[in-house]
Amino acid sequence: MTSPAARTDAIALLVRYYAAFNAGNWQGMLDCLSDDVAHDVNQGERVAGKAAFAQFLGHMERCYKERLEDIVVMASDDGTRAAAEFVVHGAYLATDEGLPEADGQTYVLPAGAFIGIEGGKINRLTMYYNLADWTKQVVG
Repeated sequence: MTSPAARTDAIALLVRYYAAFNAGNWQGMLDCLSDDVAHDVNQGERVAGKAAFAQFLGHMERCYKERLEDIVVMASDDGTRAAAEFVVHGAYLATDEGLPEADGQTYVLPAGAFIGIEGGKINRLTMYYNLADWTKQVVG
């Protein structure tokens, strides 16, 4: 059902989710997700479930320190599909498997997400960024 409230609620959910990200509030992020959330990791496999997403957050916290700026969120009229575009400002703290050696390199990277929403929770999060651009920035 299409309603202004559905779109507004979806946008508010994304604003909460990304504010939690920037605050390093992993529980706040998890609270925005459905228990069976599908997470499409950029250039990786789909992982399912809130527990798997929590593991992913732990991995990211170990390897990267990131904040998002210039966040723009949008949602469909029915509030079931949304997207976000932002710029990631990060530091590469610890070597991630299969990637170049980490030595605190910084990067600025445009990124985006396609998001599914059901029952007031994010049930799909599909991330996109240019891995070649990131690699070029951290290798130098």
